[in-house]
Amino acid sequence: MVLKSTSANNVSVYQVSGSNVSRSLPDWIAKKRKRSLKNDIEYQNRIELIQDFEFSEASNKIKITSDGQFAMVTGTYKPQIHVYDFQNLSLKFERHTDCENINFILLSNDWTKSVHLQNDRSIQFHNKGGIHYTTRIPKFGRDLCYNEINCDLYLAASGNELYRLNLDQGRFLQPFQLETDKGANCIDRNELHGLISVGLENNSVEFWDPRSRKKASTLYLPEENIEVTALKFRNDGFNFSVGTSSGISYLYDLRSAIPYNTKDHGYGFAIKKFIWLNKTKNNEDNENNIVVTDKRIAKIWNKDSGKLIASMEPSTDINDIEYVKDSGMFFMANEGIAMHTYYIPNLGPAPKWCSFLDNVTEELEEKPTDTVYSNYKFITRKEVKDLNLTHLIGSKVLRSYMHGFFINSELFDKVNLISQNSRQSIQDVKRKEVDKRIDKERESRIKSSLSNDINSRHKNIKVNKELVSKLNDKKHGKRVIEDIVADNRFKDMFEDPEYQIDEESFEYKQLNPTKSTKDRSEVQDRPRGLTAAEESDEERMNSRYDGESSDEEEKEDEKEELEELRAKEEVKFRKQMDKLRRKKEAQEKSERFIKSLTSSASTNKTLSSFITEESEPVSLGEKLRNHERMEQDKRSANNNIKYHRLAKGEVEMTFIPQRSKKGNGRIKKAVDEKAGGRSKQRYEGRRSAGRNQFRGM
Repeated sequence: MVLKSTSANNVSVYQVSGSNVSRSLPDWIAKKRKRSLKNDIEYQNRIELIQDFEFSEASNKIKITSDGQFAMVTGTYKPQIHVYDFQNLSLKFERHTDCENINFILLSNDWTKSVHLQNDRSIQFHNKGGIHYTTRIPKFGRDLCYNEINCDLYLAASGNELYRLNLDQGRFLQPFQLETDKGANCIDRNELHGLISVGLENNSVEFWDPRSRKKASTLYLPEENIEVTALKFRNDGFNFSVGTSSGISYLYDLRSAIPYNTKDHGYGFAIKKFIWLNKTKNNEDNENNIVVTDKRIAKIWNKDSGKLIASMEPSTDINDIEYVKDSGMFFMANEGIAMHTYYIPNLGPAPKWCSFLDNVTEELEEKPTDTVYSNYKFITRKEVKDLNLTHLIGSKVLRSYMHGFFINSELFDKVNLISQNSRQSIQDVKRKEVDKRIDKERESRIKSSLSNDINSRHKNIKVNKELVSKLNDKKHGKRVIEDIVADNRFKDMFEDPEYQIDEESFEYKQLNPTKSTKDRSEVQDRPRGLTAAEESDEERMNSRYDGESSDEEEKEDEKEELEELRAKEEVKFRKQMDKLRRKKEAQEKSERFIKSLTSSASTNKTLSSFITEESEPVSLGEKLRNHERMEQDKRSANNNIKYHRLAKGEVEMTFIPQRSKKGNGRIKKAVDEKAGGRSKQRYEGRRSAGRNQFRGM
């Protein structure tokens, strides 16, 4: 079993469920496609943590009950409510509503009592049986919270009023007047001292005391022309987080109006939700971590240092996120069909109802597999420009991520190698090419002095100097010969006299039967000067090296054109020679045929009259017909065989049995008797006992 995972800062994040992770198929489809699904890796490695953990289109909000046994989720389409039972890991029931849900809260420890704020200004109260009561507010609601002390339900709406609905009395109370006409976006309550915070659209936060029903204070954010989109108190009563529409998070201590930490989420989207984590068995410092979510990604970072710990990025936009207390598991409601589930072992253990996840992740840690980004390399926009890959931006080859892109590691290595080769200066390439051509044209002169150069460099060569010269004669590279001489494996071969090659031995003569008798020292000692052509070539190459690049390129082009013309002339000459050779072979073949006809005609008067010089000219076809008649006359001389020509050049032969002559019988009899037996009856006219009448003929 393999879980899709990402790893950063030595923290593994496992995606248990969600899009592109698992597929849940009906039983009848699985049975029907059982054979084809055997090779489907995605289906074989699937994990269904909770069955039917999805909506037909999208999910809006998700919350877990206080007892930790159930999860209530709202989604669409059609607008509906799902309740999941963790003990059975399945859907408990689903309930449809008339309008789409904006937000809801749970009034009881389980799922039996809940309040739902709908997008048609209505408020629905649900119990076990369904909708218990429905009421409306004057303006469209945006958020709600509940005060357990006085049973007040606070509703933030688009106007300048904070509505209060008392559930004990069953009536609306006088609303709180806000210092804005645009409305409030979010609301939250501190569970310790009961202070209520309201986030407004005019970059400010108002704090209200429900006991005095008066505004306690107003907090103005450092930014201007922004909206407050998320609020959350920590359970210690002092720490307080504010999120804005520009994607910036502020952390405050209620005793100070200056934030002690400011964090930019990085994407520029509005902050949707904050979650203050609690202490767990695996991580005692987990209570200093906070989860910040926008529609793109959820990040976990330390509240004091701002250091990023982990992140969760689904393939669809995030609508809501919920944390399972005392564990490392998160649920996400998003714009996709399947809801996402993430598990981070570093933050806490798996919940009791899915403790098997700990065993799975431990096995994966012992035998790590490829993670999502293990085969990818992160590059910035500047590196993309340097590698000339700007035309691939927006395609699947470059996956955009934060301020850069992910690219396949193998592709990056190839592109980087090509770009490094192209960065070499053109002048260096030209110099190398010129040096290469000079060495090629001076090969004979360098060849004669190469062995002396090697001997001067390697003074340890005491024996088998002729072998070095022989290797040089075979046109081995200079470096190859130097490597052979300097190799420790062949060291004794050039230093120890016992390894001296005896050229007078029988074995050496057997291996080298065609050794030249000339003295190599005479050839080597005799200096060889350059010819006029070589000197002119040397001057031309030197002038080309020192001259301008344009003259060099023109001469190279002229040389290439001459080589092409020479190649074309060689091909043309070979074709003409082949044509002449075929013509000559055909002429010789006809002469041989005529010669054979003349030789056979010497024994035939009829045919000789056609071939003699005094006769009239005869066509070749007539000569062939006469030749065939002559051959047929020869074959007809033997009366035992008759020939009859058929169509398509076929010949039919008929055998006529005849008795042998008397003289031949006597000779054969003597031969048979000498061989030790008779092959036929002694007296003629004696009746044969066999049925074969052709016997003895």
